[in-house]
Amino acid sequence: MKKKIFNIVFLLLVFGLTIYSVFEGEDLGEIMDTILTAKLGYVLLGMLGVVVFIAGESVIIHYLLGTLSIKSSRRTCFLYSSVGFFFSAVTPSASGGQPMQVFYMKKNKIPIPVATIVLMVVTITYKAVLVMIGVFVAVFQRGFVHTYLEEILPVFYLGLVLNIIFCIGLGVLIFHPKLAKTIVLTALKGLERVHLLKHKEARTEKITNSMVQYSETAGYLKTHRLVILRVLVLSFIQRFSLFFVTWFVYKALGLKGAHVYDVVMLQAMVSVSVDMLPLPGGMGISENLFLIIFKYIFVSGMLLPGMILSRGISYYVQLLLSACMTLCAQLTIGQKKEKVLIRRE
Repeated sequence: MKKKIFNIVFLLLVFGLTIYSVFEGEDLGEIMDTILTAKLGYVLLGMLGVVVFIAGESVIIHYLLGTLSIKSSRRTCFLYSSVGFFFSAVTPSASGGQPMQVFYMKKNKIPIPVATIVLMVVTITYKAVLVMIGVFVAVFQRGFVHTYLEEILPVFYLGLVLNIIFCIGLGVLIFHPKLAKTIVLTALKGLERVHLLKHKEARTEKITNSMVQYSETAGYLKTHRLVILRVLVLSFIQRFSLFFVTWFVYKALGLKGAHVYDVVMLQAMVSVSVDMLPLPGGMGISENLFLIIFKYIFVSGMLLPGMILSRGISYYVQLLLSACMTLCAQLTIGQKKEKVLIRRE
């Protein structure tokens, strides 16, 4: 309960600071008038991009469960995906998404080790896409970097490095589980030795059990390389469906002159920069980065309306939709007669 209260207070605090930093001194009436002139068709396409983004993960989950000989309906997998996005959006560092997905999968009789493997693969490919995009831009798109990203380079490189470290860490955990176990237990003993943590056998046992799960994931990845490649392709499609929201907003406001590549890749750079930061949904930093790097794209007083529409669709519409689906998951998963079938080999 304390953790839930903290998350709610933290979310409201960040939201309040974001609103203040974005709208201080602005003419809200004029901004609203501009937003109301947006072409509805393009706005709806942006919302469709959000649906595709959530559905993209559900397709991946459904596919991975199938490779593990577990049958689950596409509708239920969409609920799993929605639960993950909702709790990721409202918790710092998106820390609440996967635990809640495991919780609902368990309610539907999916074994925890299986759910863990599936979600680990989803996480690895999800982060890998960002790393590949970020490295591609940083190494091969120097002109693009100097044109648009000069003012946010520290944040961009920090986000890229954090994502790379995260992926390397997962790689060590998965492909070298014994080494990972040694590192983690040694670090734990060190923290206990300097009295930063109290010694608890339960904690050590929990970490050891986690290492076993990582070993199982390693075995899966090593024997299902084609599966991982397919999931990676699906993750690219999923990610870019959300990046394209900003392009649809650009068109909705009747703007011309910018290339679709620049708009989509700039939005991707925002995601690379904020994905690992300890803020719910990247709230606050995402809005301010948008205002900095898109000022040459959304011209003639369209920058703030463009940010509100883009962020409103990609984050707040996603939050609302996933919240509704999470409520549906709460009311249906584990309550219906639907069965998850596990084929016996």
